[in-house]
Amino acid sequence: MKQPANTSEKVPLVTKLAFGSGDVGPAVATGIMSFFLLYFFTDVARLSPATAGIILLVNKLWDAVNDPLIGMLSDRIHTRWGRRRPWFLFGAIPFGVTFFLLFQVPNLGASGKFWYYLIVSLMLDIAFTVVNVPYTALTAELSRDYDERTSLNSYRFAFSIGSGLLAAFFHPIIVDAIKPTGGEAMGYAVSAAIWAIVATVPFFFAFWGTYERHTPEEEAPMPFLEGLKATFSNRAFRYVTGIYLLSWLVVQTVSTLVIYYLTYWLRRPELVPFVLLGVQGSSLIFLFVWTAISRRIGKKGVYTYGMVWWIIVSFLLFIVQPSWPPYVIIILGVLAGVGVATAYLVPWAMLPDVIELDELKTGRRREGAFYGFFVLLQKLGLALGLFLVSQGLAVSGYITPPPGTTTPIVQPDSALLAIRLMIGPIPALVLAAGILLVHRFPITRKDHEATLAELARRRAQAEMAP
Repeated sequence: MKQPANTSEKVPLVTKLAFGSGDVGPAVATGIMSFFLLYFFTDVARLSPATAGIILLVNKLWDAVNDPLIGMLSDRIHTRWGRRRPWFLFGAIPFGVTFFLLFQVPNLGASGKFWYYLIVSLMLDIAFTVVNVPYTALTAELSRDYDERTSLNSYRFAFSIGSGLLAAFFHPIIVDAIKPTGGEAMGYAVSAAIWAIVATVPFFFAFWGTYERHTPEEEAPMPFLEGLKATFSNRAFRYVTGIYLLSWLVVQTVSTLVIYYLTYWLRRPELVPFVLLGVQGSSLIFLFVWTAISRRIGKKGVYTYGMVWWIIVSFLLFIVQPSWPPYVIIILGVLAGVGVATAYLVPWAMLPDVIELDELKTGRRREGAFYGFFVLLQKLGLALGLFLVSQGLAVSGYITPPPGTTTPIVQPDSALLAIRLMIGPIPALVLAAGILLVHRFPITRKDHEATLAELARRRAQAEMAP
């Protein structure tokens, strides 16, 4: 799609829809991995929690290299389609294929399975980076308007949460439908094939319907080490990364624990899709509610109210007993989604403001570098959450179900307590730390408007210069 001829920072509706659709694939993959990957490793592929944790830890060490690297490369390349869009055009199919391969159970021993999942997860991580880092960097290029960027992220996360909702809800239904005849492993394989296709196709619409708004002087490359130093010397960026990492760590930790919490503590595995539907559905609705509220009280206020709400729900989840009615659990899921929406929305809406401040200081626009580190944090939160949960389960004496098990086994009290702590009080403390950081974030609406005015003045001077 060609860039609109006018210079308005307002983004056309079709572009917002196309931009939003680009997060369907990452959301489907992240949603299924967040809620079901560790359970798949421990209860379907029959890996020990400690072994699964090692796979995830190695994967994230690799992440620390490839995410910023791809981000910086996307700042430097120049094609007739732009700097960002070719990456997710050509990376879409490898992304879908590697996601499908991750949820297969090879006929190998424990050592063979370890190496299979390690290699495939590393391949998926590369493909994820190739499609997602350049895609997210489009936010800052589509518009510089303070509120329009919040709107763009509302569309993006509407698609993200909506597709994640569908994947989280229907994945266990697909698995359970196939399980009686083909087994749970076959159920995961079939479901992965379906969601791999769903994750791949929207990238082509996103490529067609978006454009890139940048000028040659904004593309001047910065050496890698200099760029790395400049990125983390940005005080506002350090704060927003802390806010996002803490928020996303809790999102991923709680997401991972839901299936264990419902299966082993409450003994109600049949509630999994409905609780996930409540959380994701509520998040989807409140994306737009919080967006409207942010125009009145700002991003910091929205984040604070959302996190306080979520902290209250976290403590309620800790005190829930197996004898409580099922509808109470579903209601708590809905209430949790109100806070989860702010974890999706606010940090991503803050990041483009940081990029403008960086441009003011360095004279360069480096969306790819900043978004590369941000996607790294997203995947770090996912992997760190999975890793911490896996180690918590291992230390607490969690019992991996033996082959042939078809019903939930009885876990020791120590494992059940660990599950409750990791879904309630511990996340609440992390969220409280995020609130402290958000109040120290140095960019306000007024600051951002002053930054844009100075950048506009500099561009006007550059255009007038001989």
